[in-house]
Amino acid sequence: MNDNKNMLLAIVLSALVLIGWTLLSDKFFPTAGPQTQQVENGKVKPVPQPQADPAADAPRAIRQREVVLAETPRVKIDTPSLRGSINLKGARIDDLVLVEQRETIAKDSPPVRLLSPAGAPQAYFAQFGWSGQGVATPDANSVWTASAPVLSPGKPVTNSTGQRFEQIVSVDDDFLFTVKQRVVNGGSGAVALRTYGLVSRATKSHDPSSWTNHVGPISFLGGKADYDVDWSTLDENKAGVTRDSKGGWLGFTDKYWLTALAPANGAPIEASLRKSDSGAYQADYAGVPFTVAPGQAVSSESRLFAGAKEKPALDRYENAGISKLSKSIDWGWFEWFMRPIFGLLQWLFHTTGNFGFAIICLTLIVRAIMFPIADKQFRSMAGMRRVQPKLKAIQERYKDDKPRLQQEMLKLYQEEKINPAAGCLPILLQIPVFYALYKVLMVSVEMRHQPFVLWIKDLSAPDPMHILNLFGLLNFTPPSFLAIGPLALLLGITMWLQFKLNPQQMDPTQQQIFAIMPWVLMFVMAPFAAGLLVYWVTSNILTIAQQWWLYKRYDLHLSDTHPVKT
Repeated sequence: MNDNKNMLLAIVLSALVLIGWTLLSDKFFPTAGPQTQQVENGKVKPVPQPQADPAADAPRAIRQREVVLAETPRVKIDTPSLRGSINLKGARIDDLVLVEQRETIAKDSPPVRLLSPAGAPQAYFAQFGWSGQGVATPDANSVWTASAPVLSPGKPVTNSTGQRFEQIVSVDDDFLFTVKQRVVNGGSGAVALRTYGLVSRATKSHDPSSWTNHVGPISFLGGKADYDVDWSTLDENKAGVTRDSKGGWLGFTDKYWLTALAPANGAPIEASLRKSDSGAYQADYAGVPFTVAPGQAVSSESRLFAGAKEKPALDRYENAGISKLSKSIDWGWFEWFMRPIFGLLQWLFHTTGNFGFAIICLTLIVRAIMFPIADKQFRSMAGMRRVQPKLKAIQERYKDDKPRLQQEMLKLYQEEKINPAAGCLPILLQIPVFYALYKVLMVSVEMRHQPFVLWIKDLSAPDPMHILNLFGLLNFTPPSFLAIGPLALLLGITMWLQFKLNPQQMDPTQQQIFAIMPWVLMFVMAPFAAGLLVYWVTSNILTIAQQWWLYKRYDLHLSDTHPVKT
């Protein structure tokens, strides 16, 4: 009767885990203004907050992107990583695609579009300029004159309006624009100005934001990365979030892409993340006011990162002066551990040429490092076999006195120098590695669309084959918690074999739970990235081989750790 109750309890608990995980995993594990100022005649006067012109950004209707792009004069952007154009009306960087990144794994898939002009679907652009009072500054309707028709690495383009304002825009081979803003005072009186930069996006990201991966407004200001401000923060707080900082950066991040403003390193700025008057989400900064005397010129420099969050590029820009730009990758709590795991995976990938084989090699390394612990576990298991007669005698003697039974068992373990929990240690030590690999697969653009072998074309996506639709022969897609693919099935089978080789639990309830757990985990892990399942299946296979070898080494037999009931 008690066995039936225990079995029922195990089934109910397993069902709760399976259903609860399905409901929660999509949410939690998805496979910062003060008014700016101007100095005029020795007095401080307010200067408007930098903002995209509402009239220019509120067209009568959303039109096709090609139509909008053809309406204004443009400078072409042509680099190994980027294609697009700069809008000479407003001097906006508002047309940008990532050449080496594709929307899907299909051969004819178009490149990923990052920026898009106002008036087109999903408008998203960057703009630099000046604000001031008593002086006419270029705005969103100003048409600039370009010094060259194409912007490419090593060939900067100078935009100018009249003889007063210039922007010298350059771009490197990857994703960094450098904008040098220069103003020349050709008048008879001093002019007070301040520079600004802004990024405006009309819509939220399609990528989900979760506690494991931040998507939305992001910044590194005042020496601290801020992942707490999200879309809802800006929706609910009309004033937005403001920060004073020396240098730093701010903008918007998607799962794999980033658009971030980075004023000159160490330059004092007033930064803001907010929802603009036009309803778009906006990240902007304003520099300190400055005065340009008659006949004088003043220059300042800012940078714009617009591209994929490739860690080598982010690290290179950090070394060039953009503080902690790699923090745009949401490394999470285990950043100190994730970075080495990522670096090792990258090295293994460049060595093997395949991320799937790199994951397998990582698993081999992890298992090799933990082998001494597994060896100690089996020595303890051999000791458990040696004391089995004594243990059974204690259980018979104190079967009606549970507290005394526990005391005597603990005493026996201490006398024989046995640790019955030694088998749990390898599993516990794998948890940080498993989580780090999960995060790397989730947030690393380097893993995106990376193939393995056979049907696995993207290690960062779930297994595309499903058993329930006969691997695509039936025309339907099972719900995520029933989308069992070959990798998930291998996970369940190898974990079941692994548990079979583990020392048998003495408590019948624990035995029943461990018997069901492999199949529960099969359903739980099915929607996760294929690369994560490759790691776990490989780890299970290596554990099975290791256990078999250690059984031989310590002259153990399965019956020694799995007594047959009579």
